[in-house]
Amino acid sequence: MKIRCARPWLEADLGALHRVISWAVHRPGLVHARHILWREVRNADLTPELDVAGWLRSELDARDATDAVCLLTSRDIRAHHHATASEAGLRVEALATTGLSNAEAVGARVDRRGHDWGTINIAVQVHAALSEPALLEALSIAAEARTAAVMDAGFDLPTGRATGTGTDCIALAARISGEALPHAGLHTDLGAALGRAVRDAVAAGAQEWMATVRRR
Repeated sequence: MKIRCARPWLEADLGALHRVISWAVHRPGLVHARHILWREVRNADLTPELDVAGWLRSELDARDATDAVCLLTSRDIRAHHHATASEAGLRVEALATTGLSNAEAVGARVDRRGHDWGTINIAVQVHAALSEPALLEALSIAAEARTAAVMDAGFDLPTGRATGTGTDCIALAARISGEALPHAGLHTDLGAALGRAVRDAVAAGAQEWMATVRRR
């Protein structure tokens, strides 16, 4: 993964086409892509009447990058964190931006009217091919690792300890070629490496947010 940051864009170049699964604003679902992008926005930009998907598509078109998977964040994208983990020669990379301004405790909601919009956006690159069930399982491991990292940060809300935000997004990429790994659970080499990479990247971002943004 090659990382380039030039506000308002953060780019993860995967080096070749990958299968990417996500619920990103631009090109969600299961697609082929080489690049995963972040577009930083101001909270004031996200007005109720804005066609966010259409606006983002025009921004990407101006960059000649409509084939990328693209995430949105109001977090300063210079505050990004990259982590790598390996198990039995299987390498996983995670790139995350972490803001907790609209944090939630899962199963409950806080009234966010008038609040800032922070979010956690994560790009995961698995240096192996995965079956479709393994892709879904790997996505669940990434979400579990994100939640663990946020809970470790100790951000308490009236509804309980924060487990994520209301606008989190994960984009997970795996190679197209090669023998596909059939599983990605916590007992597997992939699950261990993936969980550690994501947890480390999100933990670093959460700690930075807690030490800087929260104390303003």
